[in-house]
Amino acid sequence: MAKNIVFEDGNELSLTATDPATPVSGDPVLIGQLPAVAVTDERADGTTSVKTDGVATLSVKGIDGGGNSAVAAGDLIYYVAADTPKLSKKATGVRFGYALEAVTSGATATIRVKLGY
Repeated sequence: MAKNIVFEDGNELSLTATDPATPVSGDPVLIGQLPAVAVTDERADGTTSVKTDGVATLSVKGIDGGGNSAVAAGDLIYYVAADTPKLSKKATGVRFGYALEAVTSGATATIRVKLGY
């Protein structure tokens, strides 16, 4: 193995999230443009353990840039910092992953989301 490899897998790291300001375990988070899910609450030093791959159950809203829009399995999911919930089909956000289940147009549901892209 190369001597400069810091983490063998590199899919669970301790980093400072850029959004939300104070993540808690289970939150979708961003580290710049890197999508992840918080594994721990934010620590006193400002870091949070995050998972950057895999599948998580997350709250997703059935909207896109034009308004209400159903989510289907395989749809791209984006992270929009100003929205609640933060995940939807709004392409103005940061690309987060893929929906693995459906959400009705205009509804919010907790579904499985494949992290990354």
